Amino acid sequence: MEFNLIITGVGGQGGLTLSRIIGNAAMEEGYNVRIGETLGMSQRYGSVLSYLRFGDEVHSPLIEEGEANLMLALEPAEALRNARFLGGKSYAVVNAYPIHTATTLVGKERYPELGDVERALGKICRVDLRDFQREADAINPRTLGVLMLGYAWVRGGLPLKRESLYEGIRKTLKEKLWDVNFRALERGIELGGE
Repeated sequence: MEFNLIITGVGGQGGLTLSRIIGNAAMEEGYNVRIGETLGMSQRYGSVLSYLRFGDEVHSPLIEEGEANLMLALEPAEALRNARFLGGKSYAVVNAYPIHTATTLVGKERYPELGDVERALGKICRVDLRDFQREADAINPRTLGVLMLGYAWVRGGLPLKRESLYEGIRKTLKEKLWDVNFRALERGIELGGE
């Protein structure tokens, strides 16, 4: 078994923490885990991309183009920017909450319409695009990634046990953050089951 996951977003959204939560969850099940990160500008609003691979024998963190099983995109334009990793067997869970960068705010780049993002990705693979940020904000804005993780998991996007996801949260975050993240995980699972 081998599973390839891409987490993409912008600095400050928690993508790197999310990759560690999932990595710890996979190790809980005895999988070999490799994580690689590309930080465009790791300060707030720069592109952030995490590669996470787990399986029986995984030697490199890098994922070839078209080979991602799952993409968790915390920001829609970043999903489009990293669409090269998606293929026919991929599933993309995309947060429909745009974060404009300096270049789009000053008009140097046009921010893509959400419908265009969904259509473009939909030509490649199965896509769920929705406003996960609004749901996370009702719990705690910093739980966005964990909420999306719960959603992707219940929709069959991640071959790990529910208890392992809880253990990933416990092993990655401080104890005072456990409850709020458990709530976010369960809210994501609820949304995905609707």
